[in-house]
Order: sequence, then structure tokens, then C-alpha cells
Amino acid sequence: MPSDRLLRSLAQPDENDPGDAWIRWPVSIGKAAQLSGISPKMLRHYEALGMLAAMPRTDSNYRQYSLADVHTLRFIRRARDMGFGLDAITELVSLWHNRRRSSATVNRITQKHLDDLAQRIEALQAMQRTLGELLQLCPGDERPDCPILDDLAQPASTFSAKSSSKLYTPATTTARGGNRHGRH
Repeated sequence: MPSDRLLRSLAQPDENDPGDAWIRWPVSIGKAAQLSGISPKMLRHYEALGMLAAMPRTDSNYRQYSLADVHTLRFIRRARDMGFGLDAITELVSLWHNRRRSSATVNRITQKHLDDLAQRIEALQAMQRTLGELLQLCPGDERPDCPILDDLAQPASTFSAKSSSKLYTPATTTARGGNRHGRH
């Protein structure tokens, strides 16, 4: 997907959007939260992080959100739904607002996120395979011997989504051989 299309797709309103044309702008934090699908607490958090400009306030000190603010919040929500981290979202929001942006930068951010997702999926699939193997080894009877618990007790079991090619190393060889260390 070309970068401009990605940025536009992140900003698309929900299908349940009540229609921005019927709303009196600016809106309160509660209404902005409702329209964007982001909680008021997270709205304040995004503002504190600088993902949104400081909101204008009423004489009573209530925040007032414009249509553009709500579109930015929808963009943030969609990017969060796609799994982007806060740093990437901050950069994407900045790029979305900057019409002189380089699509190569958007492409780089997206490619990095896609690579991270692939690595996490690989790690989750390895865990799924290992748990399936352990379930096959476990008799599931009334006896206390349990290859699953034996495997979980092994310090050799490691998981790291950012490690090298082997993301998950099960200790199933010990589990197959039974409990060598005694019960704890």
C-alpha cells in the first residue's frame, strides 16, 4: 500500500460515525472521546505526550476539540488498532499533518512495524507448537507427574520477540524425560 494511502486509511472515520456535519464544533472531551473511540483519559495522555496540540479551553477551563482534532484522534486510534507503538504513531501523525513529507519515511516506519509483527507472530507460533507438544506429552490423569509443569520449571525456556532467529527454546527434552529435579 503506498504511503499516502496508508496515512489516509489510518484517518478514516468508523462506519458507526454519526456524521461530522451534524455536530456543533468545538466539542467537549467526552464528545471527542465518543467520536474518536478513545477514552477521555487517553485523550489527555496523548495531549500530554504532544501527539495533539494543547487544546483551547473555555472560560471554565474545559478542553474544546475541533473537527481536525477528532480526525487526528481517529488517526491515532486506527494506528493503535494496527499495532503501531506510541513513538511510531507520533511520527506518523506528524507526517500526516506535513504535506511536504517524504513517503519513504512512512514506508520505513511501516516496514519496521511489519517486520516486528512477523517476528512476534513467529514467536507466538513457536509457543503454540511447544504447548501443543507438551499437551501431547501430558497424560492428564490422576497421577502427579506433569511434563507441562516440568517444562515450565526449566530455566532454559526463553522467549524474546527481539532475539535472533530462534525466538523460543522449549525445554521439552527434559519434560519428555520426566522430572529430573524433584517436585518443588
